[in-house]
Formats: sequence, structure tokens, C-alpha cells
Amino acid sequence: MTVRRVMPLVRSEAMRESREFYGLLGFEEVMNHGWIMTLAPPSSPTAQISIITSDATAPVTPDLSVEVDDVDAAYAVVRASGAEIVHPLQDEEWGVRRFMVRDPNGRVVNVLSHR
Repeated sequence: MTVRRVMPLVRSEAMRESREFYGLLGFEEVMNHGWIMTLAPPSSPTAQISIITSDATAPVTPDLSVEVDDVDAAYAVVRASGAEIVHPLQDEEWGVRRFMVRDPNGRVVNVLSHR
């Protein structure tokens, strides 16, 4: 399994203001589903930050996302470790397969692969 990117998620109700603020630092909107918006600088598209109000399809809102090349393998390893899975492995309508797990600090990590 290979990590492709790590992306912090900032909980906020101020989507427009956040887009404008991070725009000052060179970020541009690359995805917007209404409840989550991802920003990235054109010069480094994997250096991303997402602004999220709440997760639309999970019972918890994650604190960060980790994109891996094989989410099924990641799920098997995490599950075997006994870590708390807070959202089961599933395909999402926007083209990702993901699960969520709680880290030892109580943070929720969204682990995903694009389909």
C-alpha cells in the first residue's frame, strides 16, 4: 500500500470566506460538493486542504484524509489491528471508496482511494 496524499480537513460553516482566505495563499477551488470543498495550488495539485461543514454520508466528520493506492488493503490492515472503525468501507457516489478510523488521539481519519 502506498500513500498518495494527506489532506487536512477544516470544519467550517464559512465556505466562501475560507475559499477567499486560502486564495490569498495561492489556493484555488478544485472540488465542491456543497458540504465539502477542496482547494489546491495550481503549481502543486496534491498539496490540498478541504473545508467541510459535516460529512454527508458518514455519522462523523473526519479530521483528515489519507489517499492510498489500495483502500481495501488498508482496511484489512487497520481492521486486523483492532483500531476503531467509525465508518465502514464503502463506495461513494462521487467516485471514491473509503472508510473512517479513529486514531489514538481521537481524531477521525478518512482513508480513501479513487475508483
